[in-house]
Amino acid sequence: MTAADLGPDLPLSARPVPVRSVGLPADDLDSAVTAFMTASPVTRRWDVEHDFDWAAADANRLTEGQRSAVQFITFIEDHLPGYFALYGSRFPLDADVDLETFLVNREVYHFTVRWAQEEDSHARALFRYQVESGIAQASSLRRELAAEGRKRFSLPHEHPAALFAYTLVQEKATQIYYQNLRAVVGDPVLADVLGRLSRDEARHFTFMADMVEAYLRRYGDAVVEPMREAIAQFRMPLADTLKGYWRWALRIADTARYDHTEAYDHLVRVVRRAVDAPSDRVDELERFVRACRVLPTAAAPH
Repeated sequence: MTAADLGPDLPLSARPVPVRSVGLPADDLDSAVTAFMTASPVTRRWDVEHDFDWAAADANRLTEGQRSAVQFITFIEDHLPGYFALYGSRFPLDADVDLETFLVNREVYHFTVRWAQEEDSHARALFRYQVESGIAQASSLRRELAAEGRKRFSLPHEHPAALFAYTLVQEKATQIYYQNLRAVVGDPVLADVLGRLSRDEARHFTFMADMVEAYLRRYGDAVVEPMREAIAQFRMPLADTLKGYWRWALRIADTARYDHTEAYDHLVRVVRRAVDAPSDRVDELERFVRACRVLPTAAAPH
């Protein structure tokens, strides 16, 4: 489906969102991207090589659980090529899309390349910390990450609003965990790394929240069900591919409070902020999300 297939005579709430397009006006994308870029001026960015006292990194100041948490989040962050490739396939920039779709997808690309650069810096900082602190040897860690990184990353969400709702929750959950882990670790160098990662994730969340709000303002109830499905099927990245993921997730939750459903409350607030007069479907979405919030979430699948 192309942008031309949206059905210009239909009300917005009844129009389908094209699968291989963001499905929003380029102006809306420009506003969200500009807000994101403005929140990260050059003077506030950080550098892996020069902004940390790597010589002082010392894993002996960590508990075994904290070491394990660092190893776990390094795998998650290092899978960045898989995440980035997913966005490229969902919002392509090639001759197979019409001009209007290309215009919109090009706008979101401005965000994704900056987002990817920042997430890649997260992976590199965690890799560097493991090596400098004595948790791992560079060559063996590099191979371990490569073994996981070459696995295909996929999500079941075809609808772009569902993809952004999923990423909103994932970014906020990651931010919260980094904050919680930072509060308990004994190595100031790791605390510095986690603080910077957490601030980046907070900005990424804000962009995703702006996107979700834009979908709700433009399409209303038509995007409620895709968002509901995103929560119903939610799994954190690599849950289905990383060996021992669920046991590991339980362990890191014991190290520092971790519950990805804490991020669901933030999704509810975004929805409420975007909708002036909530419909029955919006109310149902909020009830569903809040119900998911109280379910046990850290158990391994049967």
